[in-house]
Amino acid sequence: MNTFWGWIGEKKATFYLWISLRKKAYHKFHNVILPSRNGTTQIDHLIISVYGLFIVETKNMKGWIFGSEEQPRWTQSIYGRNYSFQNPLRQSFRQKKILSEFLNLDESNIQTVIYFVGDCKFKTRLPDNVINSGIGRFIKRFRNQVLSIEDVNQIIKRIENHLSESSLSNKDHIRSLGKRHSSNTICPRCGSNLVERIAKRGPNAGTKFLGCNNYPKCRFTKNV
Repeated sequence: MNTFWGWIGEKKATFYLWISLRKKAYHKFHNVILPSRNGTTQIDHLIISVYGLFIVETKNMKGWIFGSEEQPRWTQSIYGRNYSFQNPLRQSFRQKKILSEFLNLDESNIQTVIYFVGDCKFKTRLPDNVINSGIGRFIKRFRNQVLSIEDVNQIIKRIENHLSESSLSNKDHIRSLGKRHSSNTICPRCGSNLVERIAKRGPNAGTKFLGCNNYPKCRFTKNV
């Protein structure tokens, strides 16, 4: 069921992107699965322009949404019930890193946006790149040219070649997710090494845990 609603959400976002962004200026790819040294990543929508690249992660949810940039899990409240889901900012963090490495492109030229397409309302303050309307308007806010037309054409060709040659599927990506999150050596969020640490304060003070070597940029932790 969640997969079905996710598919519906991606189709809604595809339509909104189509009507709000000119084809000549913004080149759009959908459901892009990229390989990395630590599994795969799936990008719902990838927009390429001289103003940079834009990764759009869609969420088709109703009700109230609670969360913060730091929290590993966010909450959806609907019909008096609460449901927990992964902080999508963490997901887009990894997508951006892998896309940057895949294209050999500086991360500063890649923007991420979390786009809630359902009838939802944010009940906590969220970063500016988490939106529930105006996806085209958000992307068109970026007006400084950071890539040449030649750069854009090369990136488009690289993505097109990958999509035509790659045999990766959504099933492959789901299997990759399971392997990635079971690893005790590689961070499933950013691909850096996991190192053993000891909690210095709080109720778990003195206990060991695994933390990302890329801290504080990546705050992934895992119980030993």
